[in-house]
Amino acid sequence: MNKFREQKVEIRPIDNLNKNFICGMDASEVLAEEKSGVIYYDYEGNEQDIFKTLSESGVNYIRLRVWNDPYDEDGHGYGGANADLKTAIELGKRATAYGMKVCVDFHYSDFWADPNRQLAPKTWMNYSPEKKEAALYQFTIDSLARIIESGVDVGMIQVGNEINNGMSGEKDVSVVNKLLKEGVRAVRNLAKKYKKDIKVALHYTLIKDAEGIAKIVEKLNQDEVDYDIFGMSYYPMWDGTNENMQNVARNIIENYGKNVIIAETSYCFTTETGDGFKNAFVGDENLVEGYDASVEGQATIIRDICEAANDAGLIGVFYWGGTWVPVEEYDKNATNADEVLASNREKWEKFGSGWACKCVGDYDEFSKNYGGSEWNNQAMFDFNGHPLQSLKVFKYIRE
Repeated sequence: MNKFREQKVEIRPIDNLNKNFICGMDASEVLAEEKSGVIYYDYEGNEQDIFKTLSESGVNYIRLRVWNDPYDEDGHGYGGANADLKTAIELGKRATAYGMKVCVDFHYSDFWADPNRQLAPKTWMNYSPEKKEAALYQFTIDSLARIIESGVDVGMIQVGNEINNGMSGEKDVSVVNKLLKEGVRAVRNLAKKYKKDIKVALHYTLIKDAEGIAKIVEKLNQDEVDYDIFGMSYYPMWDGTNENMQNVARNIIENYGKNVIIAETSYCFTTETGDGFKNAFVGDENLVEGYDASVEGQATIIRDICEAANDAGLIGVFYWGGTWVPVEEYDKNATNADEVLASNREKWEKFGSGWACKCVGDYDEFSKNYGGSEWNNQAMFDFNGHPLQSLKVFKYIRE
């Protein structure tokens, strides 16, 4: 066993944990990882479907992002797992086979959508807002129908991803809310058609600005946007305290009658990089007081976030990037370090298993992080695909 797998955890159960509390994992990268040669294992070191391992560890929901067309004109993927509809269906079926529900995260872009950029898909670039509304409705209804008909147990749809500053190339809040309405309408119509109970989530970030989030929620209310769940990104190293997260959530729950979920969170188990590519979580400056860069530190902070969320009435938590391990572990001091790094770079480009491929620059000028995973030190698997003991936090908080 390596030094990370040897690290144990001791986790206290959460008192009065809601029996339906969502313990979710975003697993969007799994297929690209496997195509790149990554093998995932169980706790005994045997090769095993990662979705079985996740289920056995207490994960009950899988989140999968969907980009409209993450490929250039020659069919080369943009990277970031080339997260298209076909990939989501394949992964969603595997998650369903192991008893987990699926949340589909529509970005309505061809690549990453976040506060820094909300680019329209290539085919929508010159559309008027009204034409985008029609296109968004049709894309949602066509995609979701294919997902449902493939047998994926869809329980939640995310209409947009971290949309504080816009969506699909539109920045005016009133215009964005009209787009949201069309996405929601598509989900409601299909849920009725297939007699499915599918919840609609809207996803925002930057919750450290509690006043800004309150204005967003009020505008959604004024514009009569129909949704069930307010999703928020909450990374404790960047997004403030548990107390602020709780206050933001309570305002939404108590004053607007909506459910709230942490749509994304994570923490490191080491500050080392596993693939030779820079990390998003770097050095000691990102550490949260009281939680060190260790397997137990990772498990403990996620346990405490779940407790804070449950106490404030949130319905669950999704962990982000927990499956995004190195294609091949890189050791800068090894004699074959250059060879491993060259091999990694080739696979990142070929299979899209890194953050971004170079061809994406023609579409997304903001994506300069060409290369590997920025998140491998925040995964819940070690650098060779073995589950860390911290992954069991989702099981231990109930026991």
